[in-house]
Amino acid sequence: MNIILLEKINNLGDIGETADVKAGFARNFLFPKGKALPATKRNLEDFEGRKAELLAAHDKNVATAQQRAALVEGKELVFEVNASDDGRLFGSIGTRDIADTLNAQVKSDVTKAEVSLPNGAIRELGTYAIGLDLGFDVLAKISVVAVALGAAAGVTADGSVIEEIENAEVADAEVDAPEE
Repeated sequence: MNIILLEKINNLGDIGETADVKAGFARNFLFPKGKALPATKRNLEDFEGRKAELLAAHDKNVATAQQRAALVEGKELVFEVNASDDGRLFGSIGTRDIADTLNAQVKSDVTKAEVSLPNGAIRELGTYAIGLDLGFDVLAKISVVAVALGAAAGVTADGSVIEEIENAEVADAEVDAPEE
């Protein structure tokens, strides 16, 4: 089916271009969402009259997406999670967790659909570079750090006790030891 694009769509084209897509994709997604029109002679003529309006709306949407990207770009989210001694999480960190935490931290409006986890949910401790696709070819990068739940209380991510705590315990033992 031949269509006229009313928005820039990845892998299809820019505003005003015609593309050939499967009929089901056009009927079930592009037409109901107002992203395309059937490429008829009348629609082509109507589109030429609306082209300036559509381009202005597109530019406004791109500017909004860029503002959203500037708000979240480079942010670091730290998740304290239960993990085994070998660094595997009991559970996972998914797109919803990332979006909700980011929204709470920086007062943004990122949805879980905009969070890109190409290898699936995070299931191991570590630092991960996460991409956000905010629409209209605007991308942002954030960092997600998964640390073991006890890490803030003196246990490192690999489960070993921090040396300072060990030294404090030795000092306490010396104080409690009876004098000879």
